[in-house]
Amino acid sequence: MRIYIIEDDPTVISILEDIVERNGLGAICGDTADGPPDLEEILALAPDLILADLLMPGKDGIQVIRELREMGCTAKCIMISQVSSKELIAKAYTAGVEFFIQKPINLIEVRQVIQNVTRQLENERALQAIQSVFVNRAAPPPQENRQDRERRRIKYILSQLGMAGEKGSQDITDLCLLLLAQGQTASQVGVSTLCAQLSDVPKTMEQRARRAVERGLRHIASLGLEDYNNEFFVRYSARLFSFPEVRAEMAHLQGKGPGGKVNLKKFLDGLLILAEEE
Repeated sequence: MRIYIIEDDPTVISILEDIVERNGLGAICGDTADGPPDLEEILALAPDLILADLLMPGKDGIQVIRELREMGCTAKCIMISQVSSKELIAKAYTAGVEFFIQKPINLIEVRQVIQNVTRQLENERALQAIQSVFVNRAAPPPQENRQDRERRRIKYILSQLGMAGEKGSQDITDLCLLLLAQGQTASQVGVSTLCAQLSDVPKTMEQRARRAVERGLRHIASLGLEDYNNEFFVRYSARLFSFPEVRAEMAHLQGKGPGGKVNLKKFLDGLLILAEEE
């Protein structure tokens, strides 16, 4: 705990510092031994606790605490006083003082009061930590815009098709997002036209995309050979590919034919529909 002492008597400051240090009550981060309290300095030091003398020349302790509170200081405040006036004590509480220590300084009283403040601070911080957890849990997740949502869904499906590592998978994602932005399908526009809108070398882009889809066809066919009821095979085989071509690719993997062919338009249109469903 960081403690700042506002007191015009150097002897009292020395006594308080000795009590704090000898009893492990905190660390003294500053005091007013060299002159009147500098409010800006106190704020900059950000103490957890301020020990302030009530009666001082110039500004009294109540006025100093009030001004610190107005400047945003949240430190706990203990007033040191010889005064027992109920009116002054009420003013001190109103200014933001939480505890009093009577003069002459008594080691046991100082230790007990500071320990009480320390426990209060610890309890308040623990409560704040708990509240912040609940606030964070209750806070709604940031809204994802449609393009980001569709991009994430498309990439998820491509990863299930074993295509995530293919160079053409990014081209496929870009083609789908362009179709979404235009509100069209690949069958309506044509793959070559779409690629020309996205690349200076549209044929190269189309070839990369086609090779990636061929990789997806092989992956789906291999899943079907292992287990005809595989959930990915059932979900994607007929919706992204022509099923006869899937069967042809399955036969090819068994060494019984030339293999299936891909229809890039069908794949893109099917992928858009699946992404909306995910």
